[in-house]
Amino acid sequence: MLAARRVCAAPDKKGDRVSRFLAGCLAVLLLCAPAVRAQEKKKGSDNTRNVKGMVQSPEGAGVKQAVVYLKNTKTLQVNSFITKDDGTYSFHELNPDIDYELKAEANGLSSPARTLSSFDTRKEAVIDLKLVNKK
Repeated sequence: MLAARRVCAAPDKKGDRVSRFLAGCLAVLLLCAPAVRAQEKKKGSDNTRNVKGMVQSPEGAGVKQAVVYLKNTKTLQVNSFITKDDGTYSFHELNPDIDYELKAEANGLSSPARTLSSFDTRKEAVIDLKLVNKK
């Protein structure tokens, strides 16, 4: 009878070892998951682009505190940027597969809309916006 109990008890011990091993593996995977997600996010940021430029007055001078609007033509979401003292603006981490429309306004003047096309493969596009009288 004792031998039979040992044979029956052995699978339980082996099953316990397998369960503990699997639980340990699961714990390691859960601990590593945030690091893997961070690497995926970092890789994704390599697949972005930036746009920068200057808002210019009709005379060609940089316009400080002009508002630059960036419109995602797919979602119609609009972001804005108030230009620096030298009239420059920038938008970062844009999706390269989407067209964006840029426009500036200041002091009752506005610029014609300019498009940053998805066919433009530059990682950092430069688009200057010149203010004209609103019509």
